[in-house]
Amino acid sequence: MKRLTFNKSTKRVSIRRNVAALSMPVLLSSLFQRLVSIVDIFMVGGLGAAAIAATGLGQLLIFVTMTVFWGFSTGANVVIAHLWGAGRRLEARRTAFASLLFCALLAVAATLLGMGFGRDIAVFLGASPDVLAYASDYIRLVFLYFGFTAGLNILSAIMQGTGNTRTPMEGILLVNVLHVAIAYPLIYGYLGFPRYGVLGAAYAINFSEAAGFSYLLIQALRKGYLKIGRPDLALLKKVIGIGYPVALERVAQQSGQLFYSKFIIGFGTAAYAAHQIGLSIESLSFMPGAGMGIAAATLMGQSIGARKLRRAHMSHTEALRLAVLVMGAMALLFFFLPHHLIALFTHDPQVIEKGSVFLRLVAFAQVPLAISFVYAGSLRGTGDTHYVFLVTLVSMWGIRVLLSYIAAVPLQLSLYAVWGVFLIDWFFRAGAFWWRYQRRDLHQVII
Repeated sequence: MKRLTFNKSTKRVSIRRNVAALSMPVLLSSLFQRLVSIVDIFMVGGLGAAAIAATGLGQLLIFVTMTVFWGFSTGANVVIAHLWGAGRRLEARRTAFASLLFCALLAVAATLLGMGFGRDIAVFLGASPDVLAYASDYIRLVFLYFGFTAGLNILSAIMQGTGNTRTPMEGILLVNVLHVAIAYPLIYGYLGFPRYGVLGAAYAINFSEAAGFSYLLIQALRKGYLKIGRPDLALLKKVIGIGYPVALERVAQQSGQLFYSKFIIGFGTAAYAAHQIGLSIESLSFMPGAGMGIAAATLMGQSIGARKLRRAHMSHTEALRLAVLVMGAMALLFFFLPHHLIALFTHDPQVIEKGSVFLRLVAFAQVPLAISFVYAGSLRGTGDTHYVFLVTLVSMWGIRVLLSYIAAVPLQLSLYAVWGVFLIDWFFRAGAFWWRYQRRDLHQVII
């Protein structure tokens, strides 16, 4: 009995280290990736609330467009993880190459749509003339080079599926170093550069992400993650089969976020600027949960591919434990120091006041967010992406959008009531994902 307990404990420690080793680079990659947007919001803050709102609106449209690519990347990640865990490396490399080509075709379509209709969507969302003055050109410019953003995402997913999370982290770190080095001079006209204002932020993103994509592509070819040749349509079909529900999930999430943002914009520019700053700060707390979710999906996929089901469950448990601990600590930070965090981005007293309330509300969502990220990641790792999509659809549109509309329009409640609706959303998701995972039989999972 003692030997059994010792072996079980040793195995748990080994898995805990494996989860940490896999998730930490993912966490840092997610953090660095999100920092690009946060740095832009921070740097354009000196141009006023309209510039902050315009930059945030442009970033929101990019996030909405990325929904399809996030879904497709998840499909590639899961299929490659299963093949890699099963020792079918050649098929994994062929899957990676087919996924990259398909991503390139999608990126061309996304670029044309974003450049053609981005401004119209901003108008639909209710952007005021002062916000549109900044947003129109910013949106066109970031969509012109959207392919690099999409390419970074798919190459990172391919490498993470093989268990290599360090190289994607290096690529995103390169993006951040370049972005920080050139964004401020381009925005405000230092070091001999012209003063581009909000457009300077777009130029900085485009150049830095082009460099990051080039680095990851070179590494993928050098390390042999891509098998160049005729695309294997059967493997690509598997990727799409797992990925399209994730894409629909992200579409449901981000399109709902657009409508939710429309209600926020209705409370004025200061309210939306506070919302964008709050989201930028809150996104830092997403990183641990998102990192653990990706680690859970990868380890679940590899463990199922190798038919090590006990290890799959233990990996999930360790990822969940770490996510709750870290995000619980972030909750304390948001609740007790909101004014200080918002004041890092702006000196506008209205924005600071409203943003502080937003962060205090966000504090109560941290634990359900952690639970949602990890359980959803583990379910995706089993291929159960349809259920995750359905829960996201119901929670975003049936709870967040519907209740926000009722609060803002018929009842005409305050901005804080509209913000509070997202708490109901995330508690519902946490419970729904937990329920499904408890009933998921890993013995029946075949990809």
